[in-house]
Amino acid sequence: MSEAKFSHYDLKLIEPTFGSALTDLIIELDYLRKKTLGGSTHATVFFQLKHIFHTLESIGSARIEGNNTTIAEYIETKLTESHIVPPSIREIQNIERAMEFIEENAKDSPINRAFLSELHKMIVDGLLPPPKGEGDETPGEYRRINLKINNSTHKPPDWLKVDDYMKELLDFVNRVDKPKYDLLKAAIAHHRFVWIHPFGNGNGRTVRLFTYAMLVKTGFNVNVGRIINPSAIFCSNRNDYYTNLSEADMGTEKGILTWAEYVLKGLKEEIEKIDKLTDYNFLKKEILIPTINYSLERKYLTDIEAKILKKAIERQVIQAADVKEYFGGKADAEVSRQIRKLIDKNMLVPEKQGSRKYILRFDNSYLLRSVIRSLDEKGFLPVRDLE
Repeated sequence: MSEAKFSHYDLKLIEPTFGSALTDLIIELDYLRKKTLGGSTHATVFFQLKHIFHTLESIGSARIEGNNTTIAEYIETKLTESHIVPPSIREIQNIERAMEFIEENAKDSPINRAFLSELHKMIVDGLLPPPKGEGDETPGEYRRINLKINNSTHKPPDWLKVDDYMKELLDFVNRVDKPKYDLLKAAIAHHRFVWIHPFGNGNGRTVRLFTYAMLVKTGFNVNVGRIINPSAIFCSNRNDYYTNLSEADMGTEKGILTWAEYVLKGLKEEIEKIDKLTDYNFLKKEILIPTINYSLERKYLTDIEAKILKKAIERQVIQAADVKEYFGGKADAEVSRQIRKLIDKNMLVPEKQGSRKYILRFDNSYLLRSVIRSLDEKGFLPVRDLE
């Protein structure tokens, strides 16, 4: 590989030709952004799925940077109460917290230096700086050192220029343009951030959160019933990610448009795939019923528990009377006892506080292992390592 060097190019909004594949992607994504999701999946179930995909997103983003924690290992930390958290797990937890911060704040807050600083502080929180860890000596502050990017022919700008380049980038992101440019700007801004490498460490994790914030701000967000998982675009094939970034590093119009097409094509595929889960018939048949069957085989459930949970899946909301048939004339107290047992095991949850109607819960119980497995078998996972 030739020696890395810095080469300036101007940040600008590049327009694809009308007949290009990139223009088609922009039109299709704009349709998805505006499309009302009339999903049949109960809101409580949907938000559990959202939480699972945030976990997968966080694992995927960390994996791009070389974190080798498997999905199975991380899920086990969610199901146990260990007070000892290794750095590799802390790194993923930090990304999850940062995603929650984005969902709470991105819609109504400008994506400015303070916002980025907060994201960066969150992702390096509690981590040792290199070479011992994935933290940073100056959390939330732009770097005051010059950097090299491993395996890249691009050398980020001198640290003295970072402030100016980042101000230009944030002005670009916040500039009022026609909505049709929103996604193109997000793709261009992702690359420009990596090109600048504004922080001493953690730039990859921060830029993927930066991209998530831009997508939420432009209307791809959970408030309209949609789950987005942008790191899945990048972590399913790390080599493709870095190859396409390198194309854009040249600063040519062709390289930037190639990068933007790569990002938006991946985003469209992810959105269309995950949107299927708002169709409850699909979710029930392809994910939830196989989850109960697998959990029964693995003896995470008894026969009677599996029957109750399958009834909860069938109806989405159940009450004690719906499952009395499984108890052969036993007293109502026995039915209530079994339901209470499933609530205590985090496998059922009251529809509302104090309600005697119940919904399947799988985001914080041993069912989570089986849900993840079902999602993997149907191609929903951004990283695969369950075997």
